[in-house]
Amino acid sequence: MTELYFYQDSYLTALSAEITETGENWIKLDRTLFYPLGGGQPGDTGKLVLTNGTLEIVNATKQAGSNDVLHHSNPDSGQVQPAVGDQVSMQIDWQRRYQHMRMHTAMHLLGSLIKFPVTGGQVGAAKSRLDFNLDGIQLDKTVLTEELNELIRTERDLVFETITDTELEANPELVRTMSVQPPKGAGVIRMVRIPGIDYQPCGGTHVGNLAEIGELRVSKIENKGKQNRRVHLMFAEGA
Repeated sequence: MTELYFYQDSYLTALSAEITETGENWIKLDRTLFYPLGGGQPGDTGKLVLTNGTLEIVNATKQAGSNDVLHHSNPDSGQVQPAVGDQVSMQIDWQRRYQHMRMHTAMHLLGSLIKFPVTGGQVGAAKSRLDFNLDGIQLDKTVLTEELNELIRTERDLVFETITDTELEANPELVRTMSVQPPKGAGVIRMVRIPGIDYQPCGGTHVGNLAEIGELRVSKIENKGKQNRRVHLMFAEGA
C-alpha cells in the first residue's frame, strides 16, 4: 500500500521512493507526495527523477479498490521507461499544489457561511466553485466576499484529526457534501477542523493557517436548477 506523505506534511515538495509496480503510462510507488484526483481536487503533477532520466507526471489518481496512487506519465513524450525496484526522487509542482491548498481551505470557509447541503464542487488553481441545494434562499456575492475575508483575517490554525466510522455514523450532520461521501471501512476518517468555524470530513490538502489563503472574491452566483446555486470563488487580483 502506498504511504501517503501529503497527509503527513502537505508542505513537503520532494521525496525519494521505490517503484513497486508499472503499467501502461503509469507507475506505483511505495510512498508518494502526489495527491490523487478526488473530492473535487485535481491530482498533483510534477516529475520523477530516475538514474537514467526524468519522467513527467501529468496526473495522479487513486487505484480502484485501494489507497494506492497511480502516477500517470505523458504517453507521447518518449521519456525513460521505469522498472520495478528503481529508486526515484519525486518533485511535485509546488505552485499548483499550494494554490489548490489555499482554494480547498477557502471552500470550507464558504461552506461554513452557506449552511445548506453541498451538491457538487471543483477545486481549481485560479478559481473554484461550490454548488448548494438552496430552497428559496438568495445569495449576495458582495456580502459573501466580505464575510469570507473576515474569516481569513481571523488567522486561525487548522487542526487535522480522525474519528471512527461509528462516530461519523452517529453524527451524520458532519457530512456536508451530497455528491461525495467520506471513505469508510478503513476504521478512521480524516477530519479537518477550523476552530470556531468549520468541522467536517475531508481528504484534501489544506494550508496550516487561514492567513495563507489571501484575499478572495465571489465572482459569480448562478442558478443551476430550481434549488441549486453555483457559487464561483477566485483569488482577488494580486492575491
